[in-house]
Amino acid sequence: MYNEIRLEKGLYNLSGKSFTAALEELDPSSAYSGTSLEKLDAFERQLKRFNIRVSGSGCDCVEKFFTSTETAVLFPEFVTRCIRKGFDETVLSSVCAAKTISNSGQYLGCDLDDTAAYAVTAQTVQLPAATVKESASAVTLAKYGRLINASYEAIRPQRLDVFGIMLRSIGVRLALSVAKEAASVLAASAVQITTSKLSYADLAALYGKFDCFDMTTVLASPENASLIAAMDQLSECKANADGKIVLPFGSELVKTSAAPANKIIGLDRNFALEFITSTDLVLETDKLIDRQLDQITVSIVCGFRKITPDAVKVLVIS
Repeated sequence: MYNEIRLEKGLYNLSGKSFTAALEELDPSSAYSGTSLEKLDAFERQLKRFNIRVSGSGCDCVEKFFTSTETAVLFPEFVTRCIRKGFDETVLSSVCAAKTISNSGQYLGCDLDDTAAYAVTAQTVQLPAATVKESASAVTLAKYGRLINASYEAIRPQRLDVFGIMLRSIGVRLALSVAKEAASVLAASAVQITTSKLSYADLAALYGKFDCFDMTTVLASPENASLIAAMDQLSECKANADGKIVLPFGSELVKTSAAPANKIIGLDRNFALEFITSTDLVLETDKLIDRQLDQITVSIVCGFRKITPDAVKVLVIS
């Protein structure tokens, strides 16, 4: 049972496993099916075990994690989850069709050559070919990170929900720096149309450039997004369940400073971009457990590759 698990630092250092994955092996969630704990994962069950409340009116302070050596082991996972939540709630979730885990700092994918026309083929005539081949160049993954200065004395009395929000904000900003590379990869060598002044007709023209694929998503800088939102044609448009504006032709408008100021990027999120990473978010867990919090580092090594070039078009504002 979850209240019999021995928590120790070594759970963070198992090759190829996250802390939660290691806990799940010791305390499988499947064993709680049909019980009051079935909606909790292994980490959340440990929070319940030690009565650590991370939200709500009875939210605990950071020092609650350090009431014992075992509860201290849970703190790095709390920090990681907060930062990851901020990281995941960004534009990256709107543009990436696939996520790939790479075992090295360089990733060599494959390309699809599918330029031959899809048409009726007479009998005895060879069918037009599509060729999948190894990419000519590898994607070099880059490291993005942040050094957080926070002494234990400073954060000890802080409520966990407030401290968690601060960590989420770091995750949001970290994801933004990563998303700028994603936007750069999307815009590179994409089919372009140009305009001197952004108008609804230009957006419709960008939409019309998509043939086999659909323009599910439009990336725009905050300034350009505000211009689009103010267009008369959008006066009756409503936000979707995620709070994003949906353009009259069905594309979700994503406002992000990761988008270039002079470009509107249209894409089919189901086909356009591959997110490649060699690590999950990485923290120095030992320092957190031992309350040596003067400097906390968080980082991720990642890169992007365009999967289907025809699934991306760009409107350039000259």
